[in-house]
Amino acid sequence: MNSQTRLQALSVFLKAQRAKLTPQSVGLPEGSRRRTPGLRREEVAQLAGVSSTWYTWLEQGRDIKVSSSVLDNVATALQLSVDERKYLFSLALESYSAISLAEDELPRISPSLQIILRELTYCPTIISDRRCHIVGWNEAAAHVFLDFEQIPPEQRNMIRLLFTRKEFERLAVNWEQFASGFLAIFRAYYGQYVEDEWYEEFLEEMKETHPDFNRLWEQSKVSSAPEVLLEFRHAKARKMLFNLTSLQVHGSADLRCSIYTPAPDTSTRTKLEQLMRKP
Repeated sequence: MNSQTRLQALSVFLKAQRAKLTPQSVGLPEGSRRRTPGLRREEVAQLAGVSSTWYTWLEQGRDIKVSSSVLDNVATALQLSVDERKYLFSLALESYSAISLAEDELPRISPSLQIILRELTYCPTIISDRRCHIVGWNEAAAHVFLDFEQIPPEQRNMIRLLFTRKEFERLAVNWEQFASGFLAIFRAYYGQYVEDEWYEEFLEEMKETHPDFNRLWEQSKVSSAPEVLLEFRHAKARKMLFNLTSLQVHGSADLRCSIYTPAPDTSTRTKLEQLMRKP
């Protein structure tokens, strides 16, 4: 990500976060009629203790001097979460760096992680890298989602599959929530690895070919590990409820383990067992 692209991403993010707040939510009077939703720039500047001109330049993506302490004030004014703060700092300070990976350099799963995958018998589990490329899955995941083995390795990107494979759209009752969760994770990686040009190329491709992607991406959600309850409508098992938990696999490969555990007090596990027994 070059400097101009990074600052443009910062501009889009700040505008989106400002639009989410209301004067009442931050203890300010509503004032006169507002043309657009959210706070005004001068109100954010007031809350952050900076000049309106400085904040305007920051939000416009100008290349200005920024300190961690002032950024912290901006993050507080915008009521950012921990993950959103990290994203803000990585874009504004360019504090993270990464070595771009070759396309054929997909991380390998260790033998111990392979065992963990197999042991999670009735918990569909997917392992992905920092670009959301799927590098491993268990049998339960193949039954609930799709048989990733039938997809060429270079096409096994979870973000791309969400928008190109109808199986996912039919499966998730609230597909937008499902897709938004993965986009929030993807944005967290995008902010962390600001020097990897692959992200910008991938985003450009997705925006040009998938209008729904562009619309959801502009919501600017950021989360390193969202925990959500998902309702699936499986073609064979019908209604299934899963809790999604994301775990980070520490090491140089930067892998993520997404585990879908059958929701308690539901018939989901029983249905999954029956589904996996069928030929």
